[in-house]
Amino acid sequence: MSLVAAARRELRPTVTLAVPIIVGQVSQVLMGVTDSAMIGHAGTVPLAASAFAGNIFNIFYVMGIGLMLPVAVFVARARGAGSPREAGEYLRHGCLLAVGFGLAELLLMGVLATQLHRFGQPPEVVAAVGPYFLLCAASIVPVLLQLTLRQFAEAMGHPWVPMLITLGAVALNALLNWILIYGHWGAPAWGLTGAGVATLIARICAPAALWLWIRRDPRLGVARSEAAAADGAAPSAPSWSSSRLREMLGVGFPAAGMLLFEATAFSVSGLMVGWLGAVPLAAHQIAITCASLTFMVPLGLSIAAGMRLSHAVGAGERDRFRPLGLSALGAGLSCMMAFMLVFWLAGRPLAAAFSADPAVIGLATGLLAVAAVFQLADGVQVISAALLRSLLDVRVPVVITLVAYWGLALPLGYGLGIFGPWGAAGIWAGIAGGLGFAAVFLPLRFLRLTRSR
Repeated sequence: MSLVAAARRELRPTVTLAVPIIVGQVSQVLMGVTDSAMIGHAGTVPLAASAFAGNIFNIFYVMGIGLMLPVAVFVARARGAGSPREAGEYLRHGCLLAVGFGLAELLLMGVLATQLHRFGQPPEVVAAVGPYFLLCAASIVPVLLQLTLRQFAEAMGHPWVPMLITLGAVALNALLNWILIYGHWGAPAWGLTGAGVATLIARICAPAALWLWIRRDPRLGVARSEAAAADGAAPSAPSWSSSRLREMLGVGFPAAGMLLFEATAFSVSGLMVGWLGAVPLAAHQIAITCASLTFMVPLGLSIAAGMRLSHAVGAGERDRFRPLGLSALGAGLSCMMAFMLVFWLAGRPLAAAFSADPAVIGLATGLLAVAAVFQLADGVQVISAALLRSLLDVRVPVVITLVAYWGLALPLGYGLGIFGPWGAAGIWAGIAGGLGFAAVFLPLRFLRLTRSR
C-alpha cells in the first residue's frame, strides 16, 4: 500500500477520536473566553487584570499539562499491548502526580501573589488582580486531576463522556459568572473576584464528575478490577518510588519543558505588552483568547494522533507510524488555514465581541492579523511534538523548542515591540517567528525517526 493510501486510511479514525477531544479542549478554553467576555463588559482594567493573572497562571498550568501528558502515552501503549491492568496503574500514579505537583504549584503561586507588583504592570491592574489570581491558583489541583482523568478515558477509547462533563463545567461557569460578576439573583456584584469564584467552583465539579463516572462505568472501573483478578494481583498503591512514576517523569519533565518554553514565550510577551499600558494589555487578552481557542483544534488532533501512535507502538505496528503522523499533520494544516482566513477577514467583529472600547478593538484587530500569520505554524508544531512524544523522543524536541521560543521569539519580540516602533504587534511578530522555527524542525525530526529502514 502506498504512503498516501495508508495516510488516508489512518485519517478517519484519527479524526473520529479527535472530534470529542477537540470539543472538550474548546470547552476548556471557552471557560476563559466566557470569563474574558463577561469581565470585559465590566471594564478595561478588570479585563487587563484577568490577562495579567492568566499570563502567570498559564505558566504553572502548562508545566502541569506537560507532567500529565505521559498518562495518555503510557495508558494508550498499555491498551495497545492488551494490558488494561497496566493502564489502571498509570492512572493511579498520574493522580498521585497531579495532587503532589499541583499542591507544590499552589504553594509557589501563593508566594508569588505577594510579589505581583514586581512585574511592571499598570498600578490599577496590580491593585485589582490579587483575589482573582489566588482563586485561579486554588484551582490548579482540580484542573490537573481533571486532565489526568480525561486523558485516561480518552486513551482507553472513551472520549465522549469527558467531553460532555467539560461542556457542563463551562455552562456552570457561565451561569456562576452571570450571577457573581454582575450580582444577579440577589448575589453581591463581585466583579473580577466573582469570575474567580465561578471558575474555581466549576473546576472542582468537573474532576469530581469524571471520577464518579470512571469508578462506575464497567468499561473502565470494573474492567481494571477484573484484569487484576485474572492475574491474581491486586492494584498496587501508587508510590513516589515506583518504576511507573519514574517512567512518567522521564517523559513528563521534558514534555513540561517543551510546553514551558512556548508558554513562557506567550506569557512573557503578555507581560511585555503590559509595559505598554492597560489598553494594549486588554487587546492582547482578546487576541490571545481567540488564538487559544483555534489552537484547541490542532491540539485535539495532536492528542488523538499521539494516542493512536502510542497504541501502534504498544501493538508493535511500526508500518503505521509515518502514515498516521502525516494524516494528522494534513488535517491540522487544513483546519488552521480556515482559521487564518477567519482572523484576516473577521478580526474587527471578533474584537468587538469582547470590548466596547474603540482603542482596544482597533489594536486587537491588528494583533489578530498577526495571529492569522502563525496559525499554520502553530498547528504543525503542536502535532509534531505530540507524535515525537509518543515515540518517547523528547531530548531533541526540547532543544528545538528552547531555541524557537527563548532564542528567537522573545528576543525578536523585545527588539521589535519594546525597542522598535511596532509595539504590541512587534511582540506578536516575535512569537510568529519562534513558531515558524518549531514548525520546520519538529516535523523534520519525526520524518527522520519514521523513515523506512
